[in-house]
Amino acid sequence: MGLNKFMLKFTTIKDKQILADYLRQNLDLNTYHLGDLDAFFWPHTQWHAAMQGGEIAAIVLLYTAPDPIVMLAILNENEPEMRALLTHLLPDLPAEVYAHLSPGLDDLFEDKYRTSHNGEHYKMTLTNTTDLSKYAAPLAVVLDTSDLPRIERLYARAYPGNWFDNRMLQTGQYLGLADEDGELTCIAGIHVYSPEYRVAALGNITTDPARRGRGLATGLTAALCQHLLKTVDVIGLNVRTDNAAAIAAYSKIGFEVSGVYHEWEMTKR
Repeated sequence: MGLNKFMLKFTTIKDKQILADYLRQNLDLNTYHLGDLDAFFWPHTQWHAAMQGGEIAAIVLLYTAPDPIVMLAILNENEPEMRALLTHLLPDLPAEVYAHLSPGLDDLFEDKYRTSHNGEHYKMTLTNTTDLSKYAAPLAVVLDTSDLPRIERLYARAYPGNWFDNRMLQTGQYLGLADEDGELTCIAGIHVYSPEYRVAALGNITTDPARRGRGLATGLTAALCQHLLKTVDVIGLNVRTDNAAAIAAYSKIGFEVSGVYHEWEMTKR
C-alpha cells in the first residue's frame, strides 16, 4: 500500500532533542546532521520535517552559512516520505542550492532547476580504531587561526576550490605537517565537530602535490582521528566514489562505507 501524503504534516523543528533522537537511529548516515545541532553550527541551520503520527518521518536540513546554501536530503529507509517532503519544499527553496541527495531523488528537481552532477560519494564511518596508532604521524601539530596564511597557501597549491571555512580553526581540530622551512606539506581537518553530540566529520584533507605518494595524508588523518576520539565517539567522512587512493587510505586506518549519496549544483530555471 502506497504512502498517503495526506497523512503527513510538514513543519519546521527547532527542538534539538527531538531532532537528535531521530538522527541517532541511523547515525552512520546522519553524522553531519547530528553535528550541526552543535551551538557552533546551529544558528546556520533550518530543519524541515515530514511528521506522521507525531513522529518524524523525514528530515531535510538546509545549512545557510555558505553560498550557495547546502541542502542535505539523505534517505533513512523512507523514500516516499522524503519525496513528499521535498515536493512540499520545492517552491520555496533558494534560487541556488548545493544538494546532497540520496540516489533517485534528483528527478524531483528537473522541472524547476538546472542541475549539474558533482559526483557520487560514499559516506564512510570509522569502525576500527586498533590501527590508528600504527599509522598516526608523530610530528602532527594542531593548527589555529595564526596558521591561516600558510593553510591558504597549501590549499591554493593542492586543493583549490575546496570547502574550507576558516571559522573551523577555532575548534582546535585541524592538524598539519610542515617542512624544514615551516611551510605546510599536509593538512587534515573537519567539516563538522561536536563534543556535545560526540560526533565529527573529517574534511579538507590534502597533501602538497610535490609530497604525494608518501603516506602523509594517511598518517595525518590517523593522528587527527586519535585527537578527535578524546572528545567524540563517532567519526565519519564523505569521499567521491572515484577517489580510489583516498578510499584505500581511509579503509587502511579503519573506515568502512556506510552509505552512498550524490552532490548536485542546482540553479532555478
